[in-house]
Amino acid sequence: MIDNHWQPQCSLDALKRRARLFADIRAFFAARQVLEVDTPVLSQGSISDPHIEVMTSTYTGPLAPEGLTLYLQTSPEFAMKRLLAAGSGCIYQLGKVFRNEEAGRRHNSEFCMLEWYRLGFDHHQLMDEIRDLLVAVAGLDAASIEKVSYLEAFQRTLGINPHTASLEQLQALAQQHAHYGQTETDRDTLLNLLVSFVIEPSLGLAGPSFLYDYPASQAALARTTKDAQGHAVACRFELFIKGVELANGYFELTDGAEQRRRLLADGESRRALGRPYNNPDLRLADALEAGLPDCAGVALGVDRLLMVILGAKDISQVMPFSLARA
Repeated sequence: MIDNHWQPQCSLDALKRRARLFADIRAFFAARQVLEVDTPVLSQGSISDPHIEVMTSTYTGPLAPEGLTLYLQTSPEFAMKRLLAAGSGCIYQLGKVFRNEEAGRRHNSEFCMLEWYRLGFDHHQLMDEIRDLLVAVAGLDAASIEKVSYLEAFQRTLGINPHTASLEQLQALAQQHAHYGQTETDRDTLLNLLVSFVIEPSLGLAGPSFLYDYPASQAALARTTKDAQGHAVACRFELFIKGVELANGYFELTDGAEQRRRLLADGESRRALGRPYNNPDLRLADALEAGLPDCAGVALGVDRLLMVILGAKDISQVMPFSLARA
């Protein structure tokens, strides 16, 4: 039921700390000569991720008298990469994004995202810069921040190698910890269940933790490579604090043809799952084919970061109006 109360949900102190956080973030990037940009919230194309649902709006006007479906962006990533391909240099954006997902203590359909791209960085250099940001804007201790590989996390919590474990092993573990999976045949689904139920809750308890070198099958928009043991891995990472995901970053894929293939394949996966086809924005592939410079990029949830700073238990405590009072 929608709550119609007019009062804001967060305190005045939280509003002031939010404003200070925004100012500190902008000062951090200004000192590093990273350009702030502002890309559209509405787009004619969208993401193809099978597991993220988008919100839509309809435009009726001179450009489309019969109506045009527009997508509220789940991330400014595609538009920012078009700017990178056009020669923008290092850029960042601080603004609102939208996801059509269940509301909860850590989720609101409209939220604030910080996204940035650094030319000449790989994902390890970007993790180091995120560490510097956390120290500068959140006062966290740099010495408490750790990096843990996907392989290491599985070995220390479940005692298996996630890259070589048999399907039967993964099914049994998923059934044990998530109470689902005995008949599941997709390895990534099983691995994601184990990450959600076992790995993530163990991360970031003593300080922020970066989980990196995901299986290559989970590359999303990242490059792939081989780790020291010869496993095919994605050059991507996620940041966790007290078991909560705060950021997701990549050593970015620059192969336009491969990007086009992934977008179309993900779109077909959505259809197979019975989910709406979101008109994947193939202009991203066009931009990569025109020439995306080597770079690493990351998206960070600002509201969740503010929750960490203030010790808040619910996302509504750090924003003036959540969906219930919007």
